[in-house]
Amino acid sequence: MITIDTSSFTPWPALGGGVLIGLAAGWLALSVGRIAGVSGIVGGLLEPRTGQGRADQTWRLAFVLGLVASPWVYTWLVAPPSPPRIEAGHLTLALAGLLVGVGTRLGSGCTSGHGVCGLSRLSPRSLTATLVFMAVGFATVYVLRHVLG
Repeated sequence: MITIDTSSFTPWPALGGGVLIGLAAGWLALSVGRIAGVSGIVGGLLEPRTGQGRADQTWRLAFVLGLVASPWVYTWLVAPPSPPRIEAGHLTLALAGLLVGVGTRLGSGCTSGHGVCGLSRLSPRSLTATLVFMAVGFATVYVLRHVLG
């Protein structure tokens, strides 16, 4: 049985966040002509390709700084964040991060690139990637919560 913790259910901030993500992805596509795939943006910042100029590094850096600064801006303008509740140990979190990184490399993109930008462009490859990472996520939660307990 699925229950929703109504005290933690926050549809309006979630909707607002989704709208902001959509606007940012659209703005990046229209202004720079690039897809807002975070793994690709960070990857291009850490390992610049030959021929990419200073302008390419500048927008990538601005994008990443915006991602890092946005929680502080939200706290300052809207409300303090609720304390996080993480039900996993450090080893589990490190392993999960490693697996997400491997999946990102195998899928040639991340949830933001495929799930937000690729689906909005009706990309069959992004639809497949999104279905796969969602299915793997569902299966992982099922196994960890209901099989291994």
